[in-house]
Amino acid sequence: MSTQPLLQRTANKRIALPVRVEPKVAFANERTFLSWLHFTVILGGLAVGLLNFGDKASKISAAMFSVVAIGIMSYALYTYHWRANSIRKGGRGPYDDRLGPTLLCAALLVSVIVNFILRFTDGK
Repeated sequence: MSTQPLLQRTANKRIALPVRVEPKVAFANERTFLSWLHFTVILGGLAVGLLNFGDKASKISAAMFSVVAIGIMSYALYTYHWRANSIRKGGRGPYDDRLGPTLLCAALLVSVIVNFILRFTDGK
């Protein structure tokens, strides 16, 4: 008989197993990105309409809506690449972001409030 135990322990080595990420995760990331861009196109259309057919208060509001739309586009692009990189590396981590949409909605709310303030204090 051998003096070695039947089950030998390794020195806490981690075994690297390939993680299979389903394609629907990558497609969900693209679908979310396109949804954010769809929203920015609508917001940009609102800004262009205010810019072309409005008075001074509307032009200020259009500038604010344009800045928010550009911010949303930048956020969507950054988030898309961050998630795609995590998916490509096989990360299991959560892909959600609670801070970004909250800040973007707050900026949109501020733009709408400024629009109402300018509209009602303009006197027209």
